[in-house]
Amino acid sequence: MTQAPRFAVAVERLEARDLACERGGRMVFAGIGLAVAAGGALVVTGPNGAGKSSLLRVLAGLIAPAHGAVVTVGASDEHPARTLVHHLGHLDAVKPGQTVLANLAFAAAFLAGRRAAADRLAAALEVVGLGGLADLPAGQLSAGQRRRLAIARLVAAPRPIWLLDEPTAALDAASETRLGALMADHLAAGGLLVAATHAPLPIAAAARLELTGGAA
Repeated sequence: MTQAPRFAVAVERLEARDLACERGGRMVFAGIGLAVAAGGALVVTGPNGAGKSSLLRVLAGLIAPAHGAVVTVGASDEHPARTLVHHLGHLDAVKPGQTVLANLAFAAAFLAGRRAAADRLAAALEVVGLGGLADLPAGQLSAGQRRRLAIARLVAAPRPIWLLDEPTAALDAASETRLGALMADHLAAGGLLVAATHAPLPIAAAARLELTGGAA
């Protein structure tokens, strides 16, 4: 039996060409070039203020570059970058008054444009270790559990490009191991990822890009 493709749209490569970012009248970085192929990972490092988070936001299409371009090779104009990307930022974007399951269902429907199947939502919670907390109000979650709920969106609404900003923040060792398994599975399925981090990532092999700027 042939397995259904993981992603609705396959991406061959994510590229940034001579990329520059300006925030508040200050050039955060300039002249950045990168290419990450399907099945590959890139770890972005550098001091605070070097522009790691800004780079991910530019790659995600959340802010416009001051110069240069971001290209998703293999995707058509009908599928802009924002429909192909999961951006996991510093904020977990959890609604405290809703249950864990309701939070995930809302996010997955927003990302996919349709209601996610119940079994997919349940599987996403299980894989991040929150299966027994589906009916708990999200406001009662710890910081690490909220981070795991944010990570569950990566599974509930599959997209080929993961842009992860300090993905291991607030995670314990067991949760980091789960995240490493998710990353490996994503890459094996033909996805790609770019992660900005100060800490070692639970991933076997990745290219590296160091941003050398810093806060003035």
